Amino acid sequence: MRVITTNQLSYGVAVLVILPPSETKSDGGRGAPLDLDTLSFPELNPVRKQVADALVALAADLEASRTALGLGATQLDEVDRNADLWLSPTRPALERYTGVLYDALDHRSLTRAGKTKAADRLAIGSALFGVVRAPDPIPAYRLSGGSKLPGMPTLAALWKPDLSPALDAVDDFVVDLRSGVYHQLGPMRGAVTATVMTEQPDGSRKVVSHFNKHYKGLMARELVRTRRTVRDIDGLAAVLADAGQRVEIEAPDRIVVLTD
Repeated sequence: MRVITTNQLSYGVAVLVILPPSETKSDGGRGAPLDLDTLSFPELNPVRKQVADALVALAADLEASRTALGLGATQLDEVDRNADLWLSPTRPALERYTGVLYDALDHRSLTRAGKTKAADRLAIGSALFGVVRAPDPIPAYRLSGGSKLPGMPTLAALWKPDLSPALDAVDDFVVDLRSGVYHQLGPMRGAVTATVMTEQPDGSRKVVSHFNKHYKGLMARELVRTRRTVRDIDGLAAVLADAGQRVEIEAPDRIVVLTD
């Protein structure tokens, strides 16, 4: 591995960071109801419509929805969200998703310039939409990457033929922070992935699980805040190191972020 120090920044094409979605989502919104034509990656719209229509149809059967979506007795409002998928208000995707990663990213605290960069540099994987850009207007919904909709192939089988080519066509330098199940919906060639590991006093390492999303949120925040344009893994690692993170390049397409 190569240990990266600060002041090794590089310049070039734009960086695109693909975040994982979250199970939790904010309510409401001020945008018009879902219109697939307003979303980025329009080539994904046929699959988006197929999945959305199946999700709305599923919502008519409460028990089937609970089983397919893995819902508990206190989560029945999620079925109502799906039933109103085409009717409910929308809001930008980056404001729709909530939780540990999005708390660490802390979009609201960014400067105006930072929010503009976030709109340009952030995308979010999705079981319903495949991938959306940060400003794309979406409704609240419930569908996980590992869910199986009745009478349909797995979500990976549905998405991979269209999502992988769409992502492979992106010209930017891509940092793929999606979790495993969402990565499988559309693997991307050439994207850099990141692993968060903790280093024990004896030098051994193990993958961080509980705080993994937190550290990935911090990574995304630094890539939004930086004034530099990151064009390769060296530039990526240097931006993180400049922010005080311990980073190693494990392979041409993999970095490790170390925590104590």
